[in-house]
Amino acid sequence: MPKLIIDDIEVEVPAGTSVLEAARSVGITIPHFCYHPALAIAAACRLCAVKMLDGPVKGIQMSCALPAQDGMVVSTTDPDALKMRKLVIEWLMINHPHDCPVCDEGGECLLQDFTIAGGHGIRRYQGKKRTHVNQYLGEGIYHEMNRCIQCYRCVRFYQEYAGGTDFGVTGCAGRVYFGRFDDGPLESPFSGNLVDICPTGVFTDKTGRFRARYWDYQYAPSICPHCSAGCNLSPQAYHREVIKIVARRNDEVNGWFICDRARFDKSDLNDPLRPRQALVDGSPVEWEAALNALATRLREFVQSHGADSLALVGSTRLSLEAGILLAELAARYKGVRLCYFIDPAEAQLSLSKVEWVPAGMAASQAELREADFIAILPCDLMEESPMIALAIRQAFVKGAKVYLVAPHLTALNLERLPFQVQVVPELADVPLGEAKRGIVVAGAGFADLKGLEAVPTGVKFVLLQPGPNSFGAALLAREYRAVPLREAIASGKVKGILALETDLPEELRQGLTFFAAADWRNNGAAEPASVFLPTSAWAETGGTWINYEGRAQRYRQAYKTGLPLRGLPARYYGSQEAEPPAHPPRVHRAVAPGGDTRSAWMLVAELIFKLTGEPAAEPYAGKWAPLKHIDPEGPGMRLPAELLAG
Repeated sequence: MPKLIIDDIEVEVPAGTSVLEAARSVGITIPHFCYHPALAIAAACRLCAVKMLDGPVKGIQMSCALPAQDGMVVSTTDPDALKMRKLVIEWLMINHPHDCPVCDEGGECLLQDFTIAGGHGIRRYQGKKRTHVNQYLGEGIYHEMNRCIQCYRCVRFYQEYAGGTDFGVTGCAGRVYFGRFDDGPLESPFSGNLVDICPTGVFTDKTGRFRARYWDYQYAPSICPHCSAGCNLSPQAYHREVIKIVARRNDEVNGWFICDRARFDKSDLNDPLRPRQALVDGSPVEWEAALNALATRLREFVQSHGADSLALVGSTRLSLEAGILLAELAARYKGVRLCYFIDPAEAQLSLSKVEWVPAGMAASQAELREADFIAILPCDLMEESPMIALAIRQAFVKGAKVYLVAPHLTALNLERLPFQVQVVPELADVPLGEAKRGIVVAGAGFADLKGLEAVPTGVKFVLLQPGPNSFGAALLAREYRAVPLREAIASGKVKGILALETDLPEELRQGLTFFAAADWRNNGAAEPASVFLPTSAWAETGGTWINYEGRAQRYRQAYKTGLPLRGLPARYYGSQEAEPPAHPPRVHRAVAPGGDTRSAWMLVAELIFKLTGEPAAEPYAGKWAPLKHIDPEGPGMRLPAELLAG
């Protein structure tokens, strides 16, 4: 490995590492705009200048484009390097509008940071500034072209990394323009990443425009709930409302980016009609009163109808902690039907896919990005899991051969895929035997797992699941011998249901003697339930989900739950007016309005204590103990063999 000296510090780095990254590895930050670890080198901004004092290269060099070599002596503080960086900043600021007070990037802007760090503070240029006309790029992204510093990050990501074709650069010299040929929504399902990747405020999140500054937000590491890929993100909340969702780097999973669904789909979280009030027989009560009523009615129901008439129902979006405690509650009443799935087919399919994961057969997104042969079984990847499609594109750009197994193409829209595929009628037509890093990708609905047994040894699999924690639900169902709800109801004995964060079909509630529910989604469960308890949403609590590859990841509470300050119906303020009043109620209280909720796992733990008088056991004990110390800010943990084996 190359050994070099940077600012009198000896550094040894892997071959191919740039001088900029070598400096970063020992805590030295070299200013840069165009460089990004996920993108190809452009050396466009000229800000990362360093002075090579000795070695195979000498003089002023761009550290982002210079590979580290043996014998290099690098200075990041040499007067010549400092002067060049200061002049580059001054040149970039000549046409900048200086609108930091009204820019949503304020507080998290690299241009701000490096301008101050470079010592530039006085404008010498007295001429007229260059100006541009902004474009409409859709409802997710706001365009402010006058702030552009021509780093080319946006177009490099959009075209080269994401494969988009409707956004690019036009013009020349100092008159370049980054946008579309005509106004219109950006077509790429990854366009929201322009917000994160732009080092200034050219692209900002329109859905959170003028709402708060970076230092106003409450945020924490979290996981995307929209598919089983388990992409890492961070919800940013202000006044109990999620204003923005940004990508969070995890090199083993999503890398640096997320899809637009993960970034912009926060309607469930911010829904003003979300159930936030505990109800007993439709009447609002305090949380403790509703919990007592639930415990009493459960006890009376079991005494009258028997434990085998009660079904405790979880779901594929329920946290692993809540699922474990739900099984403990079921164990306290012998005969209770424990369910983590609604339909038998979905339950069997999820469990079958879990059984394919041991022995390193599941491929992560990081492995998918490095594959050389990829076979995609019939599915709509851009709908099911866009980030899996983005990972396949990275492999395709590096030369991987991508095949689509599609006997019938009528249901597949190949134009949406950000890579080219060779269509074959059967999986046997894909030459996986030639692969060194072959991977087979299947959608959540793919059920012909036996057909995969003929795949050559060494080929790995991406077997998507229908929900963010379907893998965990399947593990729990196998461990605790749970049954699908439809199967339990078909026995004719189930007369009562306690549904925990479950989207229960209406027909399954017909004919029940007892129905109670706990949820945070506005899915209609509160109205028919005799007892309803509002739970905290995924961004408002902590927990663990397991993605399709068997990687357990922890998410943390980003903000405290409660009614947001905007968009609430008038009835939340005790008003009968058609429009909400201009200010929330001026009532002194310890808990925010609508903040009397609990995490699902906490609800079950409290219910166990109410019913038995004994505290609930630690969820991560015994078999589940290895998952206790997962770092929410780390890469997660591949499940050990003893958990996967069953």
